[in-house]
Amino acid sequence: MNMCFCGSNLNYKDCCEPFHKALQFAPTAETLMRSRYSAYVLQNANYLLATWHKSTRPKELDFSQETLQWQKLEILHTKKGGRTDDKGKVEFNAFYLQDGQTRLMHEISRFKKLAGKWFYVDGVIQD
Repeated sequence: MNMCFCGSNLNYKDCCEPFHKALQFAPTAETLMRSRYSAYVLQNANYLLATWHKSTRPKELDFSQETLQWQKLEILHTKKGGRTDDKGKVEFNAFYLQDGQTRLMHEISRFKKLAGKWFYVDGVIQD
């Protein structure tokens, strides 16, 4: 069994895979954050673009020159972003390996729900 990359302690097939295959939509901002992290691990550009708010979405994502390896996700705090909310924030640490060194990205991401679907809007990297 393959554990999900997002740190949920669930199997990938029972966690982020249904979102990546568009069989389900993430019910909360945190769930979308977790599924997007897993998509980065898998270099799933299509899912990342599909869940990116149109106002901030890049035209494309190119992983061909990617040298980092995502290691672990820690959700630190969520503000709103629940099933009945239309916006939310998720603060997280994402650990990655680059050039033989473990590094950390600490970000606060903003999410919006439109027509019942959550989208990543943007994030502010914290020092």
